[in-house]
Amino acid sequence: MRCPYCACTTSKVVDKRDNTDDFSTRRRRQCLRCGRRYTTYERIEKVDVVIIKKDGSLENFDCQKLKKGIKKAVDISKITEDEIDNFCEEVERKVMVSANPLSTTDIGNMVLDWLRELDPLAYMRFASVYKDFETVKDLKKELEELI
Repeated sequence: MRCPYCACTTSKVVDKRDNTDDFSTRRRRQCLRCGRRYTTYERIEKVDVVIIKKDGSLENFDCQKLKKGIKKAVDISKITEDEIDNFCEEVERKVMVSANPLSTTDIGNMVLDWLRELDPLAYMRFASVYKDFETVKDLKKELEELI
């Protein structure tokens, strides 16, 4: 770390604080040459995580895309935005720690399992798009399995 005032590379840490909101660490440093203080932040770098699409192609996992799809299906009065954010972060962690790339099918099934427990109507909305029902019979069959 270089001092922003004199470019010296030696400093000491005077104070350190962890921020649990954005998982960063704030360090208050003092330059050993000029004695001036400055602040540095340490953050975890996001890693691009690849998933396998239905057609076999690879795509970077996009948490925002997942949230958008879930929000279209749910009633915000039943499932809060915080619950959606927490679930999406949980899915992102599973995708990141997986030894092999997960497929969009795996992720879709995680969403369906989660929605089935919280809101059956949201489950049916999501399933109707995700499972690409072609007829009312497909929809009825899924509904019977849900009940």
